[in-house]
Order: sequence, then structure tokens, then C-alpha cells
Amino acid sequence: MSSHRISHGDSSYPVPRSPATTMTMLSSLLSPSPLLTAARTSSASSSQQQPPPQSVRLPPSNKRPLAATLAAAAAAGLLLLSPAPAPSRADPEFTVYYGTAASAANYGGYGGNASKKDTAEYVYEVPAGWKERLVSKVEKGTNGTDSEFFNPRKRTEREYVTFLAGLRALAPVNAVLDNLALSDVGLQDQIATADDVRSAERTDDGGQVYYEYEVAGTGAHSLISVTCARNKLYAHFVTALSAEWGRDEAVLRRLHQSFRTIDPAAPPPAEAS
Repeated sequence: MSSHRISHGDSSYPVPRSPATTMTMLSSLLSPSPLLTAARTSSASSSQQQPPPQSVRLPPSNKRPLAATLAAAAAAGLLLLSPAPAPSRADPEFTVYYGTAASAANYGGYGGNASKKDTAEYVYEVPAGWKERLVSKVEKGTNGTDSEFFNPRKRTEREYVTFLAGLRALAPVNAVLDNLALSDVGLQDQIATADDVRSAERTDDGGQVYYEYEVAGTGAHSLISVTCARNKLYAHFVTALSAEWGRDEAVLRRLHQSFRTIDPAAPPPAEAS
């Protein structure tokens, strides 16, 4: 049993303690402090109630990498410096020309027979924008030129028809071309200097026979179609410089294929589309 001292004046003497008192004091010293207990409880409670940390997503940056920016700028520069693509050339429109093959004595002026559908003896197509060249009576009487059109932007591109009366049938293929050259100095020169001369024969739906020639040279390129009808020989020419031929070949071949004579008993030909 422990004891404590009681002072009284100059002397002191021990006072005995009871066992219960001693145990109470020891229990107070050994038990945790209420303040520490409250602090620990508050810390545990806060640690349990605190929500887990959330990740924060930053908005994407508007800045592109330097390499991508330079590549885009270079592409934009090329687009600005590159020439604009040339517009595609649309197929030209065509009109039908009606030729009468009138003799020089009956020729009524310069180019005055284009609208006489009821007396037309032949037809061919003409591109829109091409101009008609006026044929004089002298020219009609000497070399038989009946009609002619030309491209005003390329005056060497021409389409024309000549005729010769008094012929009932076609001669052999080679002889016909030589006879045509006798009255056409330009054709003579072209045949003499040609790299290639081709000939063929075709028959249309009505049984009409045509000789077709292609004369290709370094200077000019010509397509010729020849036939006989109404006791006349008709020759249709399409010619252009060789330098322009490759560029306009499709149109020029269409003109060549459009030529035909008209049967007097047949209905009038339809307009070109």
C-alpha cells in the first residue's frame, strides 16, 4: 500500500492510501487521453469519408505540331501557285447544210442556196461557229466548187464540196483520186508529198456507194468522200493542217462521215443534234 506525506508545520509524516485509490490513479495514467482519442477518431472518420481523388481531363490543345503546320502551309502554297485546270471542251453543236449543186449558169449569187431543202442534192454537217465562204460563178465553173465552210479561229480547217456533171458511175478507186487532183492544185501537192494515202469503199443504207480517201502528210491531213448520183460526181473534202489534226480529229471525222447524197424520192433529212 502506497502513502503520501502530510506536512504540518516543520514536520511531515506519511499518510497511508487505500488500494482502491491507488488503482484509480494508475488507471487514469495508463488510459489514453480523451483529446488524443477524439483526434484519432476524427482522423479515421475523415480518412474514411474523403472521396477518392478524381482525374481532371484537360481540353485538347488547339496548337498543331510544327511539322504538320509547315506541311499544311506548303500544300496551301502549292494550291495557290498551281495553274487552274483547263475547262473541259464540250462537243460543239452542228447544223445541216443543204447543197443544190446548181450549175454556174443557174447559180443565183454568192452562197444563196443554203436554205433550199426541197431542191437539195446532198447534205453535210457544219460545226456551229464555222463561216461560209462565198463561192463565185467563175470558181464554180472552173473547178466545180459548190459550197465551202471554214473555222474562223483556224482558217486552214475547211470543209467543201465540188461536183462534176456528166458522170454516171464511179471509175476505179485510184483513178478517181487522180482525176480529182487534176482540178485541185492543193490536192496535187498534198498527194505528192503524202506519207500515207488510204482508200476504202462503203455503202450507205440506201445502197449508194462511196469511195473514201485519207491523205496524211507532214503539211496537211485530208479526208475525202466521193460518189456518183443524178449523173454527177460529188466530192466532199475535210482538210486541216497536220499540227491541228490530232487536236480536232474527232470533229473532223464526224464532218467527213456526215456527207451523203439525197435520193429525190426520199424524205428530207433530219436536222443534226
